[in-house]
Amino acid sequence: MTEPADTIGGRLKQWLHALLIAIDQLAYVLLDFWACVVRAHRVPSPRETISSKVGRMANEGREWAIVVQPMIDRLFELFGSPPGHCQRAIVDVVDQ
Repeated sequence: MTEPADTIGGRLKQWLHALLIAIDQLAYVLLDFWACVVRAHRVPSPRETISSKVGRMANEGREWAIVVQPMIDRLFELFGSPPGHCQRAIVDVVDQ
């Protein structure tokens, strides 16, 4: 049974969810350091998560992402997410 959002437990779950997304976004920006600074690619979007990046790269046919995407999707399925997490996570990223 899920916790209603207006209870302390429900608000805690929402807060933890927001915290995990923030950590994921920070991890993505830190991991993209090499491409951004050393290889002079675009600055990473602080809104993008690792799942979003993997989903976009898989759509572009990048082999590494095609391999990693099912692993991330399966991990999220184990925690109750429906199939296709990386594709649902894709955000519109504006080139900066």
